Amino acid sequence: MTKHLLLLFHFIRLLAMLCKPNGSKALIAENLLLCKQLITVSRKYKRSPNLSLWDGLILALLSSLIRPDRLIKSAIIIKPSTLLKFHQALIKQKYRLLFSSPTYQKPGPKGPSKALIQLIVEMKQRNPRFGCLRIAMQIKNNFNIDINRDIVRRVLAKYYKFRPDPKGPSWLSFIGHMKDSLWSIDLFRCESILSKTHWVMVVMDHFSRRIIGFAVHAGHLDGMAICYMFNQIKTCQTSPRYLSSDNDPLFLYQRWQVNLRILDIKEIKTIPYVPLSHPYIERLIKSIRQELLDQILFWNTLDLQRKLHHYQQYFNNHRSHQSLNALTPNQIAQNNQPTIISLNKIRWQTFCQGLFQLPLAA
Repeated sequence: MTKHLLLLFHFIRLLAMLCKPNGSKALIAENLLLCKQLITVSRKYKRSPNLSLWDGLILALLSSLIRPDRLIKSAIIIKPSTLLKFHQALIKQKYRLLFSSPTYQKPGPKGPSKALIQLIVEMKQRNPRFGCLRIAMQIKNNFNIDINRDIVRRVLAKYYKFRPDPKGPSWLSFIGHMKDSLWSIDLFRCESILSKTHWVMVVMDHFSRRIIGFAVHAGHLDGMAICYMFNQIKTCQTSPRYLSSDNDPLFLYQRWQVNLRILDIKEIKTIPYVPLSHPYIERLIKSIRQELLDQILFWNTLDLQRKLHHYQQYFNNHRSHQSLNALTPNQIAQNNQPTIISLNKIRWQTFCQGLFQLPLAA
C-alpha cells in the first residue's frame, strides 16, 4: 500500500512540474518549436513556405506550452503580414457569427424527399427496362405526385447503380373520339422455343388505348384463319363502327371482307408503305415485343395465349401511358380517377410472372 501511495505522489509531482508556467516542459517545447521551424524553412521552396495541416497543429501545440514573452523570440517564420491576415480572418469570422442566420439553407427549390428517391430507385431496380418518363408517369398515376422526368433522371444518375414520338394522322384521332368507335388490328409473328412459327392477332381501341384481345394461330394463315381469330377476340365485346387495318394481303381475302359486312363493321385502310399512318397499333406491337416476348420463352399456342392474356391485364389495368396523361387504358375507358397511395404504406405486386413490379396500397 505504501508503494502505491509513493507512486501516486511522484506522478502528481511530475504533472505539477509539467503544468507550471516555467519549467522543463517550456524549454523542451521551445527547442522543439525551433527545430520544427528550421525544418520547415529548410525545404526547397523559392517562395515563402506553405504550412501543411500537420505543421500548423504541431506549431500550435508547442506554442501553447511556451511563455508569451519567449514565444515572440522563438517565432522565426511568422511575419507581421501573417499575423495581420490571422487578425483579419478572426474579425470576419466574428461578424459572420454575429450577423448571419443561425442555420444556413441552400437557396432554391428543395429536391425530392428520401422516400420519393427510394421509390424511384426501387422501381428502376425492379423494372430495369422502365425509362425516366415511364417511372414519372407511374408515380403520378399511383401517388398523385407530379414529378418531372428530368428529376427522375438526376435521381437515377446519382443513386441508381445498374446491376445491367411518332405522330399519327389527325383523322384517326378524330374518328376514334368515342370508346369502341374505332379499333385497330394487326398481325405479327413470333417463334416458340421449338422454333415453330406462331401468328398473333392483336386488336386495340383507339380511344382508350386498351387491348381488346389476342388470338394465336400456329402455322399458315388464310382467310378462314383470320376470320376465326377476329371473331374469337370479338366474343363478348361490343362491335366497333370502324376497323383500321393495313394493306397486308391477308386482309384482302374475300372471306374477311364478307365477315366484316356481316358484323356491320366498316374497314379503313392505312396509307401503303407508311407505318406512321397506323401508329398506335405499331407502337403496341413494339411494346409487346420489348416488354414481353423478348424476355420470355413459350412452348405452344396455349402457353403463348396465357402469357399474352397476363400482359393484357397488366397493360389495361396498371401500365400508364404518355398519350393518356399518365393514366391507364381502363381508367380512361371507365372514366375512373387513380387511387392515391401513401409513400409510407406501399407493397409491391408482380405482374406477368415477375416481369413487372409496381407499388400498390399496403
